[in-house]
Amino acid sequence: MRLVVQISRQTLLATLVLVCASALASQTEGEYTGTQSCVACHEKAAADWLGSHHDLAMQEVSEKTVLGDFEGSTFTYGDITSTFYRKDGKYWVRTDNADGALEDFAVAYVFGVYPLQQYLLPTGDGRLQALTIAWDSRPTEQGGQRWYHLYPDDVITAGDPLHWTGPYQNWNTRCAECHSTNVRKNYSPTSRSFDTAFNDIDVGCEACHGPGKQHVTLAKQGKLDTDPLAGFVASLATDTLWAWSENAAIASPSSPKGKNTQIDNCARCHARRSTLGDYHYGTDLLDTHRLALIENPLYWPDGQIRDEVYVYGSFVQSKMYQAGVVCSNCHNPHSNQLIAEGNGVCTQCHKASVFDTENHHRHPVNSTGAACVGCHMPEQVYMGVDARRDHSMRIPRPDIAMQIGAPDACTQCHTERSQSWALQAVREWGIDPGSPRNHPALALHNSQRGDVRSIPSLKRIIADEEATELLRASALNQFGQLGSPDLAQSTSLLLGSTDSLLRLSAVRALSALPPQQRFLMLRPLISDPVLAVRLAVADQLADVPFNELRPQDVAQLDPLFKEYEQVQSQHLDMPSIQLQLANYWRRRGDPVQSEKALREALNLNDQLEAAYINLADLLRVLNREPEAKRLLESGIEKSPSPGTLKHALGLLEIRQGNPQQGMSLLADAAANESGATRHRYVYAVALHDTGSVEESIKLLEQLNNEYPGQPQVLYALIAYHGEQGNRAEQERYQAQLQTISRALSAR
Repeated sequence: MRLVVQISRQTLLATLVLVCASALASQTEGEYTGTQSCVACHEKAAADWLGSHHDLAMQEVSEKTVLGDFEGSTFTYGDITSTFYRKDGKYWVRTDNADGALEDFAVAYVFGVYPLQQYLLPTGDGRLQALTIAWDSRPTEQGGQRWYHLYPDDVITAGDPLHWTGPYQNWNTRCAECHSTNVRKNYSPTSRSFDTAFNDIDVGCEACHGPGKQHVTLAKQGKLDTDPLAGFVASLATDTLWAWSENAAIASPSSPKGKNTQIDNCARCHARRSTLGDYHYGTDLLDTHRLALIENPLYWPDGQIRDEVYVYGSFVQSKMYQAGVVCSNCHNPHSNQLIAEGNGVCTQCHKASVFDTENHHRHPVNSTGAACVGCHMPEQVYMGVDARRDHSMRIPRPDIAMQIGAPDACTQCHTERSQSWALQAVREWGIDPGSPRNHPALALHNSQRGDVRSIPSLKRIIADEEATELLRASALNQFGQLGSPDLAQSTSLLLGSTDSLLRLSAVRALSALPPQQRFLMLRPLISDPVLAVRLAVADQLADVPFNELRPQDVAQLDPLFKEYEQVQSQHLDMPSIQLQLANYWRRRGDPVQSEKALREALNLNDQLEAAYINLADLLRVLNREPEAKRLLESGIEKSPSPGTLKHALGLLEIRQGNPQQGMSLLADAAANESGATRHRYVYAVALHDTGSVEESIKLLEQLNNEYPGQPQVLYALIAYHGEQGNRAEQERYQAQLQTISRALSAR
């Protein structure tokens, strides 16, 4: 059961800012002893690990490790034919370089092993780049043993950020932390070069357990009898036992849910997240990383995986996680394999006599549909061949999927059938999925479309202590973006939550409040124990006017801002970090630093849309509009989808007294807008202001039908119909606005 994900290049660029950035190691190199120092005492674990995906995450080049065909084979992609060959004992690739010309590159390392293997090529300045022509290492009968491109639907050419020589295929920044042990990125922003180092080339023992020098020393001294884990910062073991109480169909844990140490440790690499500062073993995940929430295009609104999110974010939505299940309950942590075959993994805790029966799964025994994972963990295929299961372990809801446009497990298997058929089949089984009206997916779906009528539903999710923290945090994120009139009141309690993710989302939700109010609400969190929270507080308080604060308040903020700048300085190789710093410096009142960061962001990725928009706006504020115009024109030439840039340039042209050029650009941006409304709304207002009232009203009515629940659209319709004397239409839209007002006032 697989859903092959076809992701547009625009979506890839929009979401890659959250892909992992390699962290500077929190320990010195000398505290790591290497995997070989563990083998003598831990033979079973070492034997399981040997040959695992962790062991083979990155390898030296040799006849044994290279799986691809380097015997003169070729692969054509667009206008480029690449050749794979051997010469002088090395493996070579002749392919297009950063300028689009053919060049020969010696393979430096092999990357990964199954179901695909990539090859790291050096391009100078200490950079290793992951070639986007990969080797399909699956058996021939499964379609493997071939070269293929990771972006088959878009011809990615030289100069594109997704090209193999571009920033998003850079090993040092994007990949190293999770494929090797104790990685030090060592990026120099002055020379824009890397001197990246690691202790073990692969994911060795210390990548998960932390530096082992003290443990090895204690072992040699015979001092581990009373504490086998002595010398390590944290234990990854779980002591929870699971047992069935009398007549129970599902096992229960022997103790309340404990700390997330093991899960957070795995999440360091098995989560969609961005890296913050130094990694600290055994601490809260958010003390070293920032987690992606349930939002487009990473997840579907119901929480199903959409883009590559690497398991953790879906797992923490599951009932298994809430009950206390950890990774090692299902996976051997050393071999990475499941600890039982087939449904045996699930029947550890779910009685086979109840759940592994046709009466439960409604499919013939031993069929695909009889597999627990078939219905509860459907697959999606990433990187062309890599099938990964959704770990949220949800009950299929074709009724919800129909409303939000998401896939469902039923029709992912029965591809010839519709979701209506699936819903009817479920009902014929005597299963009533219940009303979808209050399902959280609908609230997230509608809020992502700008429908303010979803605010009451979001508030219910946020207040629901039975809901998962990730769902509540995601609802809080959407709630903050919709501009609720009681934003401060609804968010304030969560600022004191014991859960760091809820505190973080509550901090980030306060952007719409005045700076002074934000300061009063966030002052207690300036010294929050979790780094991600403190950094979010620094970002939110960057524009607080110091001249309105007491000296003791300024004294609190100064070290907070220094910490923010120090952490961000570790990742100046990332365009997204430069963008964040630019916004920070602008809010701090330093346009020079802001402009510098924006220009560096564009140097790193000359298609970064947000950097063009923000820099053009900064130049406008600095009375440098001619520069802003040239900048936007340059961005439009380079961007494969320049709608937003054309919109910004259109507004600038109108401000400069060029309405004809401006309206043409606004019209183009509006015509190509999808998944949002701003460009069309602004164009509709511009049409009205230039005398095309009927055309304006027609466009606004289309928007209101496609994206209902947006007050600004209704206000415009009410005003414009009133001007035209369309009393009935004016009253109709006034009624819709009153419905929204009642929804916003609901508690």
